[in-house]
Amino acid sequence: MESKSILVVVRHPPHGSSWVREGLETALVGAALGQPPNLLFSGDGILALLAHQQRGALGQKGSAAMLEGLSLYDIEPLWYDRHSLEARGLDASQLIPGCQQASTADMIARHDVVMSF
Repeated sequence: MESKSILVVVRHPPHGSSWVREGLETALVGAALGQPPNLLFSGDGILALLAHQQRGALGQKGSAAMLEGLSLYDIEPLWYDRHSLEARGLDASQLIPGCQQASTADMIARHDVVMSF
């Protein structure tokens, strides 16, 4: 059976919901099953990649520690959409180490399976 390329797209901000955590857990399940996906942060999901995150309003932990551990599961690099970054007045120097720029449309076109969180 031929394996399919998988893309997990995180589009929601890191606080206020469980979307980011669910996207990261989905990526980890894929890796545990021998199918490490690519992980792309687009839209407000880009905020999950900010270095030095603080707890959210409800005491939610930032996602940086979990993101840094993804390389242990061969989920690397972490991809981000440049337009999403610029639209929020941010630049790549504000992101955690190991992030690489990509186009959301190109990444979606290159993968067989796309899951959005």
